[in-house]
Amino acid sequence: MRAAGVGRAGARKCACVALWSVLAGCEPAKQPSQVTVSLRMRGTPSEATVIIDDEPLGSLEFVSAHGVALPPGVHYVTVTAPGFFPWDHEVVAKEGAGPIALVVALTRVPD
Repeated sequence: MRAAGVGRAGARKCACVALWSVLAGCEPAKQPSQVTVSLRMRGTPSEATVIIDDEPLGSLEFVSAHGVALPPGVHYVTVTAPGFFPWDHEVVAKEGAGPIALVVALTRVPD
């Protein structure tokens, strides 16, 4: 039903303004912040590749400089480099437990 003297276009405009005023008061739902645990690594060789949960993250040098934010749970860390035995370690990231520190020293494959 239209107000007297308001055409079809005017009625649509009024409806849009009313809808916009209702929506303008709404805020997007807040996403729960995901808790993470900091993983800090250092070691040699610096060009070794760090893999966490089958996902290559980059060189040991890069990961050492930036760290990794892990969600709580069990994670599998592998560090590999040509000419070295791989290094594997399981870490348990516990909410509120503080950072995890790993020191990696890869062992050369004998000639």
